[in-house]
Amino acid sequence: MIQFKNISKHFELKGQTVTALDQINLDIPDGCIFGLIGYSGAGKSTLIRLINLLERPSEGQIIIHDKDFTALSSAELRQERTNIGMIFQHFNLLQTKTVAENIEMPLKLLGVSKAERQKRLEELLEFIDLKHKKNAYPDELSGGQKQRVGIARALANHPKILLCDEATSALDPQTTKSVLALLKKINQEQGITIVMVTHEMDVIESVCDYVAVMEQGKVIEHGSTLEIFSQPKHNTTKNFIQTVLQQQLPVNILNNLENQNHNSIYCLKFLGSSAQETVIQVVIKQFDISLNILFANMTEINGAVIGQMFVQLLGDAALIQQAVAFLEQHGVEVTQAGVQQ
Repeated sequence: MIQFKNISKHFELKGQTVTALDQINLDIPDGCIFGLIGYSGAGKSTLIRLINLLERPSEGQIIIHDKDFTALSSAELRQERTNIGMIFQHFNLLQTKTVAENIEMPLKLLGVSKAERQKRLEELLEFIDLKHKKNAYPDELSGGQKQRVGIARALANHPKILLCDEATSALDPQTTKSVLALLKKINQEQGITIVMVTHEMDVIESVCDYVAVMEQGKVIEHGSTLEIFSQPKHNTTKNFIQTVLQQQLPVNILNNLENQNHNSIYCLKFLGSSAQETVIQVVIKQFDISLNILFANMTEINGAVIGQMFVQLLGDAALIQQAVAFLEQHGVEVTQAGVQQ
């Protein structure tokens, strides 16, 4: 487990003290993919760089597998860092070295024999599907291929933890999808704990088991990805989720309604198995009210379906309340709908 205990980080800037991280307490379970999301300046990149002490905290402890990294000697820290790989937004490949030489570099620096380096190189080239690019140079590769080389280099020494700092933000959507699939494969097949910094909620949705939302140096919300998507509490979290799962009824749909009674509009949120039930059909048949479906979307998080449906309920107020109660009894979260401005 990776544990941040009462972590703060301060910088001196033009004679002023700037707090980048403010009293963070956070646990990252072993073997998971953990996402850190926030807007620019939230502190997420600073936080991830504390894990291998590329940045040292001003206050607090970083405990990894029961070792306090802030208390290690230089020699002990160098040894522990061999268990942590890191990939970057802009790949950080050596331009004058081939793909093979870039991947081998960490092993060469550790004094691993040539035979062992070659064996590991071939394993990694096979894993990232770039055997045919073994002798190519970085400027001969696409962005996705460069990032795959960066991933292979980070895996060279069999790390237990992989840090990804905006690893997909420089890539196009299709390439991002393939790189995320590779990271998911690494996690599932090798059991490596992956910590990802991103500003894209669809990255969190695609691969993360857990997520922490950061703002102004604080963790404002954290939990399982399913929990955060289904029960967001903070407005910043809701804004991020809005980018992949519509949280408010689009105003153009509202303007085209025949009945402009906005109080009759409800948001129905389905979670897990309830998303596949036929409760809507039952409501239509059982209650003498009009139910108009205005807008619907859904996503899948770790095998569980989260769906949202905006409906207009018209008819007798008492019957509408009975219908709402019926939906809630069947696992549907019902709220008055917000409207997107």
